[in-house]
Amino acid sequence: AGSSLGIVGPTGAGMSTIARLLFRFFDVEGGSVSVGGLDVRSVTQASLRRLMGVVPQDTVLFNSSLDYNIRYGKRNCSTEERDDAAKHASLSAFVSRLEEGWDTVVGERGLKLSGGEKQRVAIARLFVKNPPIVLLDEATSALDSRTEADIQGALSALSSDRTSVTIAHRLGTIANCDSIIVLNAGRITERGSHAELLALEGEYKAMWDAQARSSEAEETKEEPSEAEPQ
Repeated sequence: AGSSLGIVGPTGAGMSTIARLLFRFFDVEGGSVSVGGLDVRSVTQASLRRLMGVVPQDTVLFNSSLDYNIRYGKRNCSTEERDDAAKHASLSAFVSRLEEGWDTVVGERGLKLSGGEKQRVAIARLFVKNPPIVLLDEATSALDSRTEADIQGALSALSSDRTSVTIAHRLGTIANCDSIIVLNAGRITERGSHAELLALEGEYKAMWDAQARSSEAEETKEEPSEAEPQ
């Protein structure tokens, strides 16, 4: 509890597979996966999944109200717990603008919501559940930078006394993790803190430098050019 692990790597490296193994969507063919010192194959799926809260990259919502979709994280949660979770997920202002408020139906798989709104519902669902293990799979990828910064702060506070696993393509979101593993073709190729991995001058450093160059290019692109003299 209180430790954080970041998982990075190219697309198809096996990052999401780790998440599926933790939730026992399938089992390992060799070795073992343990939670709290227990092999996950020795406990029920229900008891295992009660310990975990996840914000997936592709949030699945039910064709029901916003209220129902957040309370799905904890069916017997109070109105105060729901509202507090929405506040942490930067969702309160959005709900207040809706004509039907919490009773607004989101559509099949949440089609009436934007990608960012769906992610904020998933984050609120996580806060309502309040689990001891937090799994974040590109949890803020669909958010604008300002909202992402607000929610990252709330997620960091939530994870401070919990076990947290963060899967990320944007390395800035996992730079503060206690430990980071770099996956490639299903194998761990590097492991350490952000500073240690940069010092290795390996895959992680190459990914970090590439993202830094990309960010600089975007900032330059957005800067308005000065008017040409007539």
